Amino acid sequence: MAVEQNPLDFLDLDSGLPPEAVAARDATREWVRSTFMPNVTRHWRNCEFPREYFAALGELNAFGTNIHGHHCPGLDAFTYGVIMRELERGDTGLRTCASVQGSLAMTAVNEFGTEEQKARLLPDMAAGKHLSCFGLTEPGHGSNPGGMTTTARRDGDTYVLSGEKKWIGNATVADTAVIWAKIDDAPDTQPMSSKSIRGFLVDTSLPGYEASLIEGRMSLRVGLTAHIKLSDVRVPVDAMLPGAIGLRGPLTCLDQARYGICWGVIGSAMACLEESLGYAKEREIFDRSLASFQLTQDKLAKMLIDLTRMQLVASRLSSLKDAGTLHPAQISLGKVSNVEAAMNIARLSRELLGGIGICDDRASFRHLCNLESVATYEGTRDIHHLVLGHAMTGHDAFR
Repeated sequence: MAVEQNPLDFLDLDSGLPPEAVAARDATREWVRSTFMPNVTRHWRNCEFPREYFAALGELNAFGTNIHGHHCPGLDAFTYGVIMRELERGDTGLRTCASVQGSLAMTAVNEFGTEEQKARLLPDMAAGKHLSCFGLTEPGHGSNPGGMTTTARRDGDTYVLSGEKKWIGNATVADTAVIWAKIDDAPDTQPMSSKSIRGFLVDTSLPGYEASLIEGRMSLRVGLTAHIKLSDVRVPVDAMLPGAIGLRGPLTCLDQARYGICWGVIGSAMACLEESLGYAKEREIFDRSLASFQLTQDKLAKMLIDLTRMQLVASRLSSLKDAGTLHPAQISLGKVSNVEAAMNIARLSRELLGGIGICDDRASFRHLCNLESVATYEGTRDIHHLVLGHAMTGHDAFR
């Protein structure tokens, strides 16, 4: 019997996408294929991400996809998802740059900013003309953002920001940095709690702001992952995001980005399965096609099953998101399960490629390396398992 199913969409889930999502899928896929992929190996080797890509991503509606108003796309959750999927099918760094700008920073402005801040920043951010980053993680406080030591001290009509942020995407090209800090208005009171965390829109041209790329990365090499130092950076009082009080602010932004990750890693998995399946059909060993061996087909079947499960999870999350009923714990389930499945697919794909699978001009090893970062950022496996444990038992095991 002839096989007619598309191995990259075995249950034909894309046939149920809204028209806007189909159009976005095709446009993003074509741009990645024609513009990005011919250069991806060079970008990987040079640890670079050309600034002109941001304008192209703006044209693809990759920034603030779900945001309505202020010249933002205002599209549905499925469309946002497939854009992230197609970007990461090219490279995780490409999707990450879009997530930092469009999901983290733009969500912070849209959800917690004033109307003046929104009108001033969101249109150019959506177009990729005004770049941004999201400064939450610190050298000593990754999984525990509430323990941050970056402070904002009131001094007349300004706040003075001091501290460090690490593993911050887009920080070296950002025009505005969304910096999360603890308010230090009354140093003689009790130690500051997580409720004192506030967000600030920091002009990166201000004295005291310094961002430098993190060297020696073996993952996310196509990207701009940086270390930020804030040395008494003075910002006006109205640079604060007034609606963000406590950890709810940054966590709301992280939920939007994590949802995008659930879709994005499907793209990594698709790229790996496509590459290894094509290679298995072409490669001959022991006078037979590699694809004809039982062990090969077993690996390919495992990859197909994992990919299909990932697609089903992401599709369900999209339906819940569009209905307005998506819960953060459900996003945690999607993030951790889809990332682990993508990593399994990337490992099996690299294995099927044999020796050439370690070369950087092949997609599988590059995606495998990148997925190690995705498994760590925006909540590690352990943290998301604790979120799920809390959702099931009602007991908080974080402390």
